[in-house]
Amino acid sequence: MTASPAPLDARRYRDTVGMFATGVAVIAGHAGDELFAMTANAVMSVSLDPMLIAFCPGKKTNFATHVQRLSGFSINLLREDQQALSTYFAGGWKEATPPPFRFVASRCGSRLEGCLASIDCEPERIVDIGDHWLIIGRVLDLHTGIAPHRPLMFFGGRYRSMQDAHSAPAPDLVNVHDEPAQIFYDQ
Repeated sequence: MTASPAPLDARRYRDTVGMFATGVAVIAGHAGDELFAMTANAVMSVSLDPMLIAFCPGKKTNFATHVQRLSGFSINLLREDQQALSTYFAGGWKEATPPPFRFVASRCGSRLEGCLASIDCEPERIVDIGDHWLIIGRVLDLHTGIAPHRPLMFFGGRYRSMQDAHSAPAPDLVNVHDEPAQIFYDQ
């Protein structure tokens, strides 16, 4: 007899998904003249042709109140020394004054000055899904910050930094066409 698995609940789900290391981004959105921002680690590249990227704001966030009027946004990838900005834009800042930051003009509205990189987008599709929105953006412009390029990481519910000591190059798949599927099975 095998033991029955632990029941599924939100905390167990978050802990499990939290084992997937991610970067941390501040999404700066525009609706008319209004600028609003949020922290996200659920950001993913969707397509190279056309260039599409997605993120998922929760429906109970301030960002979600602007989703239907969203005219443009930037995804600002944070540097390892910008943990305070992540906390601030996530709504967890406890100090009387915010950490120093500045938004500067960009093609789709504003981008966060001094971040690792920024991706300017216009909304391509907005999907109502579960307790979040799935926002897919068409990439219109890219900006890379100055070196060194050390991202703020999130893993296991904690901020982390990346160590280059044990790195190896990944294959460059930009110009690789779909290859026939290889099927592996165990008899």
